[in-house]
Amino acid sequence: MRLLVRYPNLGEIVRTIGRHLGKVVAGVGVGVTAAAALVAVLVPGEASGSDRDPGAGSAAGEPERGRPAVVEEAPPQRERGTGRDPLTDTELRRAERIALGQGFRHSAQDVRGRPGPQRIATDLAELTPDQVGQAAPSRRAEVELYDYRTDAYITKTVDLATGAVRHTDTQRGVQPPPTGEEVREAARLLIADPLGSGLREDFADATGKPLTSPDQLTVTGFVYRVDAENPGPRALADCGRHRCVRLFTRVVNGPWIDSRPLVIDLSDRKVARLG
Repeated sequence: MRLLVRYPNLGEIVRTIGRHLGKVVAGVGVGVTAAAALVAVLVPGEASGSDRDPGAGSAAGEPERGRPAVVEEAPPQRERGTGRDPLTDTELRRAERIALGQGFRHSAQDVRGRPGPQRIATDLAELTPDQVGQAAPSRRAEVELYDYRTDAYITKTVDLATGAVRHTDTQRGVQPPPTGEEVREAARLLIADPLGSGLREDFADATGKPLTSPDQLTVTGFVYRVDAENPGPRALADCGRHRCVRLFTRVVNGPWIDSRPLVIDLSDRKVARLG
């Protein structure tokens, strides 16, 4: 493990992401989008254009010096959205409750081995061809889930008006980007694993404290998969069918620690080294 006081080579990281990101159902522009997102995270303020010339005047929309900013309260959110409005909090909860169902809630397993599938994302579903010409089509939600018991990526389309599951799509070998909860679990497994000794030592060198929790790190995770273009080591042969993650780790408000050579298999809950 190597302590990176300066930011790592961004070009190398972007190329790495493009090779190893999991395939999402849409399959379009995933590598570019995630790579751009990572660059936004990695590039310091002075490189991202967020800093201004200290001698410049106030930008448009900024409160003048000496005058306190006025914070307006957000309008109350409606229980149900209309048209193509984003899903409300109430609709999100309703969609997930319907998608989980009683049987699925007990048969599936999340990233920590608890009953119920891992929630990946919930979004407003695209209109179906038969809905396009309707004046007020019913609102539907797409609920994305991952079942660690069967390593299946499941998308359920829910009709929010009727409470019915309109369609269920189950795929294996398709790995959407990991959620924050999955990234934290991957970091927790890495910290506790013997292969995480370098991460723990570098953290102690940088802070003078032991590394015991993912909360002590800023972590970004990306799917790692093995395929014809990336055969990978034998220990990681199941990645792609299994849910595997690589991490970019940083001491909170401190330097980066290079953990890229390590891969966490969340399905098997094991850590392996590349190369």
